[in-house]
Amino acid sequence: MHGIFKAGLSSVLTTFFFTLCFSSTIQAQPLEEEKKEDVVHYSNNPVVALAEGQPIQLDDLKNAQIHELTMRLYEMQRALLKQKVVKSLIESHPELKSDDDPQITQKDVEEFYFNEPGIKELGSMEQLRGQIRNYLEKMRGQGYMRNLEARYQMAIEKGWVVDYFKPPNDFRLRASVGSAVLWFKGQNEQVRKVFVMEYSDFLCPFCKKVQKTLSDLRKKYADTVQFGYRHFPLHEEARGLSEAVECARDQGRFWQFQNLVFLDARRLQQNKLELIRNAQRAGIRDIPAFERCVDSGKYQKRVQNDLEEGVSLGIQGTPTFIIGTYNHSTSTINGEMFSGAVAPSKFINLIEKYLNHSEE
Repeated sequence: MHGIFKAGLSSVLTTFFFTLCFSSTIQAQPLEEEKKEDVVHYSNNPVVALAEGQPIQLDDLKNAQIHELTMRLYEMQRALLKQKVVKSLIESHPELKSDDDPQITQKDVEEFYFNEPGIKELGSMEQLRGQIRNYLEKMRGQGYMRNLEARYQMAIEKGWVVDYFKPPNDFRLRASVGSAVLWFKGQNEQVRKVFVMEYSDFLCPFCKKVQKTLSDLRKKYADTVQFGYRHFPLHEEARGLSEAVECARDQGRFWQFQNLVFLDARRLQQNKLELIRNAQRAGIRDIPAFERCVDSGKYQKRVQNDLEEGVSLGIQGTPTFIIGTYNHSTSTINGEMFSGAVAPSKFINLIEKYLNHSEE
């Protein structure tokens, strides 16, 4: 994931969120003299203050950004919980052992850089080393976590562990569709109860990676879900590409051109002749009008508005997605936000959640 704060959370924010989350975790710790049946179980929405007797709970302190961070923290804590439980049980239950190793080596990074199509065009090995390592760790880690989850579930099914740890309660933000370009236009529009909004940067390698997942989702949910795209150019150089695809939109070729730009964004950003050639490949018929549009900066304001609205929602990196209920009358999405080129299952789980509990 490309982010505004590449170094991650500041120490102040980290301390803040750990304090919030662990304030409730403390409730789960039994006193030594307590009987087993008197243990106070974990609460994911504890009372954090009383104002003239009126309780203020942890959920009252949320906004979209805080919710996303607490979800990340929860997922980290849950992974540690599973590791701790499985490790503590291995001696008495050897069937829980595994040889999986999620560690990434320098050789893994180099093989990905030199063998993955399109990666070298995005920058040098030194420039991309950290991002590649993070991506590979995430991919390999997903396999490791699936294995860990299977062992953890075995422990639950066997009755070796009782799990009280629950995720943070849902937080729904309301986001405007705004000037987003829509994938499905005029085709059973009113039956699409769920919206998947993408905020992307054409020079973000993880935005490029997630396009295949999005393409598959559009086929899977062709009759029930709307998909939209808005710009979030963290790279200053990506703004020109964002404006160019908006010029393609004038001639009804946004998605065709967007796809080609993602395939070779760095080269198109650096070479206007290549940009024009790909505009032709995308089916743009009036090339002079397209060139005039690009040269005039016609869509600078639209791209800037997308960026500013994304920031106001709490978006800090790309790609970021908002998935939720689609209100056609107000042209808004009421749902959840997450970031990164995540596994298809993340999208599917949320889409199915809102399809099954859609509301106007």
